[in-house]
Amino acid sequence: MNRKSLRIAVFVREFPALSETFILNQVSGLVALGHDVTIFAERPRDEPRIHPNVARDGLIGRTRYLRMPRGKVLRVLYALVPLLHLLWNRPGAVPGALSIRRYGRDAWSLRLLYWSALVIEEPPFDIIHCHFGPIGQFAAILREIGAISGVLGTVFHGVDISAETRDRPNYYRYLFSRGDVFLPISDNWRRRLVKLGCDPARIAVHHMGVAPHQYRFRPRRCEPDKVLRLLTVGRLVEKKGVEYALRAVVLLRDRSIPVRYDVVGDGDLRDRLEDLADRLGISDCVNFRGWQDQHEVIRHMARNDVLLVPSVTTPDGDQEGIPVTLMEAMASGMLVVATDHSGIPELVTSGRSGVLVPERDAKGLADALADLVARPDIWPAMSRAARAHVSDEFEIGVLNRALIRIYEMLLGGSGIHDVVVSGNRRGRKDVPVACHA
Repeated sequence: MNRKSLRIAVFVREFPALSETFILNQVSGLVALGHDVTIFAERPRDEPRIHPNVARDGLIGRTRYLRMPRGKVLRVLYALVPLLHLLWNRPGAVPGALSIRRYGRDAWSLRLLYWSALVIEEPPFDIIHCHFGPIGQFAAILREIGAISGVLGTVFHGVDISAETRDRPNYYRYLFSRGDVFLPISDNWRRRLVKLGCDPARIAVHHMGVAPHQYRFRPRRCEPDKVLRLLTVGRLVEKKGVEYALRAVVLLRDRSIPVRYDVVGDGDLRDRLEDLADRLGISDCVNFRGWQDQHEVIRHMARNDVLLVPSVTTPDGDQEGIPVTLMEAMASGMLVVATDHSGIPELVTSGRSGVLVPERDAKGLADALADLVARPDIWPAMSRAARAHVSDEFEIGVLNRALIRIYEMLLGGSGIHDVVVSGNRRGRKDVPVACHA
């Protein structure tokens, strides 16, 4: 149990979001540790299902949504309400909230005013914990104008540091000069932050994680003439690379390998991918399941053999971080075949805990899967190695305690550059986080 309950403001764009279980896992874990967590979000994501942790932990009751009209006319008409609220409760924040010269669009759109009026309704915070770089940048403005206080940390995941900075290498200059700690979820993103000009002494690689005990471990086995059951879980967007998985299924069938492929998730490309499956003649063995809640995802993992993660870098530079779905599958004993993409090699050791292939290589995916079918003797050992690695390095409870330890050090006035350990380390109860300077 922690020594002191901290007041933590968690800033995200949308909450709850099924595709962001990594945020839900972290928030639920911080609540379980006894900390007073308040979530700030612009809106809930429009999805048909909600993660069970949301109700179990009362997270909606902890969430504050931005009360700002979307239409410009209404936004101006109703602006007097947040303005008077701010003048009465935090007058010193008003000049900054309306400073178009300094804050540009965030001020003239009145977004800064409405957000300031929202956050001042809460007691002071010890920690301002932001998911995704642009959110951290905006929170830094809120803190600078005096609307909120606390140690400011920003988690960098994927698109926020890949696509966002591809053509704008100075995009985070303001945040780098004002944030207290920067928390990339992989060493790959740590290197990117340093290249962009972030102070290495304020960077701590902090993985997202899962609770392995929630996943019943079953070493996978390959039996003669068994149908190879494949699974992909995630948003159906370009960087997930599902097109290449579908083409790999065609190649497997051409080799007379019986296969079934479940795709769990939804997104802008779903119709196009379903049409592609039709054109490739594999609709009879490919099932698009749509969004599923966490319990259903776990059931899909329990009855499938291999998780396919064919992630790709998009033309605009967008990349994954380390998909939490990979951790969940490995914890359950599934084999994994993924691309050598972004931070995935930090989770999957090719040939030991899974198999990695190049991006956009349908034949490489098919070859890897065919090789697994041809080598049934390696399945149990690969399952055990995958489970062990997730338990040792990506256990959410240990990672959450480590996150709090980082913030406690900063609140105590010390830096983080001397902290060098990460992960579970086989059951230690108070483990600092890796900081790679």
